[in-house]
Amino acid sequence: MHKIKQQAGVLVRQVALFGWVQARCCAFAVALFGGMAVVRLLPPLPAARYDLLLAYGVLLTAVCHLLGWETRRDVAVVAVCHVLGLVFELVKVHVGAWSYPEPALTKVAGVPLYGGFMYAAVGSYGCRTWRLLDLSFTGYRARVTAVLAACLYVNFLTHHWLPDLRWALGCLLLCATWGTWTYFTVGDRRHRMPLALSFALVGFFLWLAENVATYLGAWRYPYQLDGWEPVSMSKWVSWALLITVSFVVRANWPVTATPAAVARRP
Repeated sequence: MHKIKQQAGVLVRQVALFGWVQARCCAFAVALFGGMAVVRLLPPLPAARYDLLLAYGVLLTAVCHLLGWETRRDVAVVAVCHVLGLVFELVKVHVGAWSYPEPALTKVAGVPLYGGFMYAAVGSYGCRTWRLLDLSFTGYRARVTAVLAACLYVNFLTHHWLPDLRWALGCLLLCATWGTWTYFTVGDRRHRMPLALSFALVGFFLWLAENVATYLGAWRYPYQLDGWEPVSMSKWVSWALLITVSFVVRANWPVTATPAAVARRP
């Protein structure tokens, strides 16, 4: 009985510590959503809300770097995610998948430039997770995973005109990551989980974050224009697949964890 209690205590401490580290990993995203909430509560101002959020996002990025939350390399990865996100937004808004109904000076083709910061937040989370949990991998197939991530990104842009291949690509991704383990450190203990499971878990929390963001008016789906409604659960699958893009960007960034490096310590 004493041993069971001891093991339960260790488990509780590990879960609590893991939750704390995850909260630290989400610092950029939490600060970004906090800014969205504050701007929404402000009285009418001379500047448009989207313009204020752009200025806030740039300032937040600079502060995170100055505080040491983001390394110079992390900022570069986050910037790439921002650009990829803006391209994604331009296509999705163009086809009417969602919209940014409020006016702003910094809107291009209906997309405010701050829109890329939602994807930048995902990139920031990935970079901080990599460092704070000391991620490493075994069985990671770098080339095929990168190719499938690129195909998924393109498919999410082109499926409005071409056949939607996300399920087929998702199955191929599952095959490519079969046997790939993610190792991470919580306190003084090393744990592991399948890489595909980590994608699914991150996708779920991104779906929750998307619900918060749309509730705060960051953007609107067509069915939310007359009043907020929960985001479709199908977006969970979309995020679980799309997260592979930021993962590949981080995994293959120069002088970072490359396939030879990520497998060095299980």
